[in-house]
Amino acid sequence: MSFREGHYFSFDENKNYTGGENNHQEIQISEYTSEELSKLWLKTLKKGMHGICFSMYENHQKPGDVIYGEQVNRRIQILKPYAKWVRSFSCIEGNEHIPRIAHQNGMKTLVGAWLGNDLEKNEIEIEALIALANEGCVTIAAVGNEVMYRNDLTEDQLLDYIQRVKEALPNIPVGYVDAYYEFSHRPRITEACDVILTNCYPYWEGCPIEYAFHHMKSMFESAKQAGNGKRVIITETGWPSQGGSLKGAVASNENAMKYFIDTQNWSEQNDIEIFYFSSFDESWKVGPEGEVGAYWGLWDKNEELKYQEKK
Repeated sequence: MSFREGHYFSFDENKNYTGGENNHQEIQISEYTSEELSKLWLKTLKKGMHGICFSMYENHQKPGDVIYGEQVNRRIQILKPYAKWVRSFSCIEGNEHIPRIAHQNGMKTLVGAWLGNDLEKNEIEIEALIALANEGCVTIAAVGNEVMYRNDLTEDQLLDYIQRVKEALPNIPVGYVDAYYEFSHRPRITEACDVILTNCYPYWEGCPIEYAFHHMKSMFESAKQAGNGKRVIITETGWPSQGGSLKGAVASNENAMKYFIDTQNWSEQNDIEIFYFSSFDESWKVGPEGEVGAYWGLWDKNEELKYQEKK
């Protein structure tokens, strides 16, 4: 996900951005030294996450390259001690290894079919998703990711894909992934989904870090309200460690650590299902999202934890 025109954070003086029943869950960066913050981040990570978004590509790789199972397995072994679930974004070109290997290692899976304006490729993705589910590797199926944002398909086309997968997989929850506000803007899609799969990014709305946790919670509540009682899962949220700023949102190690700690505490204490974005830094994203796109991982591009104190 990247920034979207018309969806920038705007400070509302009538809102309480620091109070409320969950105020104790937020941390204040100013109260910690860099070393203390790093230790708290690592302690939070070691408690475990609900889920993590799988970063597929190494430094010299990009989407479209075929990735082999050995590489996927190595990264799954890194992530397994820290997350119960893993999310994948495609079912072809090596991405099919992710749910298979995760399942073999006792992890649950949110498996996505990547849909775009190439209808022939969409067919391959849909059939591959159904096949993986029939193998027993899919816990939740996601039919498309931010397709409406990219205007790759019409609503009717997307709804047809969702319905096909639901009919093929009657015993598996099926949903569609997009930004939180799309589920109130597009009620037909919301109605078609068994589960609401929402991306919540204060950074991409230019929200300063001191308001980001509260703003993310309001995004979740918006999707929850649109879902009208349906299960709501945050399929992506995170904060970059470097790469500049977007309006008031600043990418830094300190902000990334704070955001992770706050969201994970909230997830644990309130039983909120979150797939954190992302697992590893990916250099191919420099082009699509500017420099900041490459620095969303909890691990760097060399598969080393980013924020632990160096010995």
